[in-house]
Amino acid sequence: MKMKKLLALLLVVAMTVGMLSACGPKNDVTDPTPDIQNTPDGVATDDPNVTDDNTDPAPAGGLRVAIVTSPSGVDDGSFNQNNYEGILSFINTHPGSSVQAIRETDINNSVPTVEAIVADYDVVVAPGFQFATVSTIALDNPDKYFVIVDEFPAAIDGQEIFDNVLGLKFAEEEGGFFAGVAAAMQTTTGKVAVVNGIAYPSNVNYQYGFESGVAYANKHLGTSAEVVSLPSYAGTDVTGANVGGNYIGSFDDEAGGKVVGEALLKEGVDIIFVAAGGAGNGVFTAVKEHGASFVIGCDVDQYDDGANGASNIILTSVLKVMDINVDRALTAIASGTFVGANMTLGASSDSTGFIKAPGRHQMSDETVTALDRVYGLVKDNTIIPAANFNGHTPTAFPGL
Repeated sequence: MKMKKLLALLLVVAMTVGMLSACGPKNDVTDPTPDIQNTPDGVATDDPNVTDDNTDPAPAGGLRVAIVTSPSGVDDGSFNQNNYEGILSFINTHPGSSVQAIRETDINNSVPTVEAIVADYDVVVAPGFQFATVSTIALDNPDKYFVIVDEFPAAIDGQEIFDNVLGLKFAEEEGGFFAGVAAAMQTTTGKVAVVNGIAYPSNVNYQYGFESGVAYANKHLGTSAEVVSLPSYAGTDVTGANVGGNYIGSFDDEAGGKVVGEALLKEGVDIIFVAAGGAGNGVFTAVKEHGASFVIGCDVDQYDDGANGASNIILTSVLKVMDINVDRALTAIASGTFVGANMTLGASSDSTGFIKAPGRHQMSDETVTALDRVYGLVKDNTIIPAANFNGHTPTAFPGL
């Protein structure tokens, strides 16, 4: 029986990687982010409160899906929204299924919120590091399914894999690396920066990846960029270590994001990579008001969010392909082929990348060519950027 389950798990992993590769590199994406207020029939839009009173049971054969998010909600234009779009994609091809978006206003109450609503749904999609301990709920509810994005379920009595839980992590350091190379090659002031929300591992991965990309460009691509980190905004990771960087301390504090953005602009920074959820909108505002600097978007193509009158502040966006993987997890549940697993996805399965489609970026041809080259080196593991816990640093990593 154990051998049968192992073979099934290996088959699911192989199919997932193969299907991702067959779709082509995500960095060629040209579709603008949809307006999530115009959702298809059967879809409940985001409720600003933690309620699900309007949820009706799905017709026979459909899945009742809930997505519980951080305070920035499913319309943050970035991380949460991309997960939500994966659910919408599934619903579009599975009539009778439905979704309720639940925005938890207190991030510390995320797991209790899942516990409170789990009885009413077939699947809970939980995007964020804060949902690791959902594994305890999964054990108590073996007939429910859970998709955790950006974290693996917390181990219980040595058990790390659960039959009804899919834990997805992404190599954010790869996206950060592409952003760092782009920033170093495009800066005119010689000063670049990364702004993050909270120093969770995924955010520190973006930071370290960005710093690795700048270091690589300085050594191999003829640049001399400086990464600016303001000590007053340094982050502290989950182990209590000071990781530096520029952390807002929130994923929904737009005012705080603007303050950090303005402080960096005053230091002469002209390109800022923003990985801060809804709080990052404040950095966007600061850059738009500045009028002579750029932002690199995160997780999804944020070009439309960069519109600033007749101009645009987005240099490019780096990608973490969550929507496709969420869609496939739900499809597996619906078809009865779901197998619990923990998976880390990156460029090797086209699950990280950058935007280079015409009209969706403002990089030079030289920069695009360089990014294409380093993408291949990341994909085949010649370059392994530093991450929060991979044993490498931004000044000492394979491929530097």
